[in-house]
Amino acid sequence: MKLSDYVAGFLVEAGCDTVFGYPGGAITHLLDSICRTGGLRWVQTCHEQGAAFAAEGYARVRGGIGVAAATSGPGATNLITGIGSAYFDSIPCLYLTGQVNTYEYKGESRVRQAGFQETDIVGIVKPITKYAVRLTDSSRIRYELEKCVFLAESGRKGPVLLDLPMDLQRAEIEPETLGRFPPPESPAAEFDAGLAADWLKHSSRPVLLAGGGVRLSGARDLLRVFVRRLQLPVVSSLMGRDAYDNDSINYFGMAGCYGNRYANLALANSDLILAVGSRLDTRQTGTKVESFARQARLLRVEIDPAELERKVKPGECGVRADICGFLRTLLASPEILKMEPGLFRPWRGRLMKYRLRYPSFAEEGWPDPNFICSELSNMMRGSDIVCTDVGQNQMWAAQSMTLTGRQRMLTGGGMGAMGFALPAAVGACFAREREARVFALTGDGGFQMNLQELGMVGRERVPVKIIVLNNRSLGMIRQFQEMYFEGRYYGTVLGYEAPDFCRIARAYDIPAVRVETRAQFDALPAVFASDGPVLAEIMLPRNTYVFPKLSVGRPIEDQDPRLPRGELEENMMLPLYP
Repeated sequence: MKLSDYVAGFLVEAGCDTVFGYPGGAITHLLDSICRTGGLRWVQTCHEQGAAFAAEGYARVRGGIGVAAATSGPGATNLITGIGSAYFDSIPCLYLTGQVNTYEYKGESRVRQAGFQETDIVGIVKPITKYAVRLTDSSRIRYELEKCVFLAESGRKGPVLLDLPMDLQRAEIEPETLGRFPPPESPAAEFDAGLAADWLKHSSRPVLLAGGGVRLSGARDLLRVFVRRLQLPVVSSLMGRDAYDNDSINYFGMAGCYGNRYANLALANSDLILAVGSRLDTRQTGTKVESFARQARLLRVEIDPAELERKVKPGECGVRADICGFLRTLLASPEILKMEPGLFRPWRGRLMKYRLRYPSFAEEGWPDPNFICSELSNMMRGSDIVCTDVGQNQMWAAQSMTLTGRQRMLTGGGMGAMGFALPAAVGACFAREREARVFALTGDGGFQMNLQELGMVGRERVPVKIIVLNNRSLGMIRQFQEMYFEGRYYGTVLGYEAPDFCRIARAYDIPAVRVETRAQFDALPAVFASDGPVLAEIMLPRNTYVFPKLSVGRPIEDQDPRLPRGELEENMMLPLYP
């Protein structure tokens, strides 16, 4: 059997039915094998970065591994931003790259390059992968593939890369003689849930902080059971926005620098934070970490021991565990079984007052972006998916969309790469076999990063609903320039432009509408009812802002626009931070 045929068959057996990529000389054998293998389809993007993001969107929704393929040299390096995105957000992806023939390697030679497009992609991506290796012996193909998939999907998930030289791709192998990868035995999780149960028992103002790890560990349903059992208040991180039903009486918004004010007040006033699957970086705690939740104990549940080595609060308790196992153990503990569900009702009542007092938009008004995002979520169906880009559009959506049931929000977290929304939405479409509508919510800046993927959307008739919030500027950085640089809009307004996106979409045979009035916005549900792709360009004023926003050096409860000191003091159950 030809080795590239074996690789294609292995992907099918691993549960993958779609490979995103772009052809090139060093990948043609693999491309041919993928396209000839039953149960496997090749989706050709217009740029390798689009393929990398599409594989990530596919993996997030599918729950299994996402695969992208690219040729050697520039093809491989164009994957890097997407690889970094998958690494920082713990998404299991397999990246397959072509490489020059083994006899063309420069080896230990001091020359920069021997073979055409020869590039040490393995060395380049090792810091942002769980495993990266170049195949050097055709008899090890099964071993390396099995190792890649195992590592990508085990423990804290993440991307892996397998570099395939051309002569090894076309080599003949005997599948029955190939050596296997023996997966190491996972050590039994050993943790004592007694401390968590005891801390909850003696708490009067607890908050559960749900992070992206809830979805990654498949713990969403179990989390719902646990929260309902104790009627426990829940806030989410940005990556955990779809970890808990947003319309529940127990949900109190997204916390962090751009979080809902009422969510930050919940954390600031708590006496116990149970953080599950959340890194608690400074985007959540604020830059003055010592000011964060000053009267709260902190218990962190993490699968990655390295994250627990980084202490957030003095005296915190770190539990290395899978979230599902932790919650099951906690639910079965005698202390939890004895606790009364109404124990935290007074605390939850206080949080409800915060939520009523500080909604994400002051009034129903056009064209308030937070109001627009709230109304967009009302247009979504029960299993729809929204993929946001990075920038103001991301924060408006995270602050104001209501996600319930099977709805998902996919967003770029750690890497924070503009250009994420459209290709990730394409990957989500293929993962769901088009059974749910997928929305790509982006800004004019981020959309232009991967605008070329409209070609793939039009060609494949991918039914993604593209929403461009167009304020004709790079709004997030423009807002920084107003705050810190006296309104010198270099690169954000000056030297920046946005084209007519509707005309561009139509050039790719994608229907498009421009929305400039409330009446046109209210007509969007009929536009989104289309079976195929569609683009809606919503025009916003240039001077748009994301508020609330936390400035450097302030505690999370003291966001801009700052509340009068008396009002903030009234909201706090502890002294104001100096």
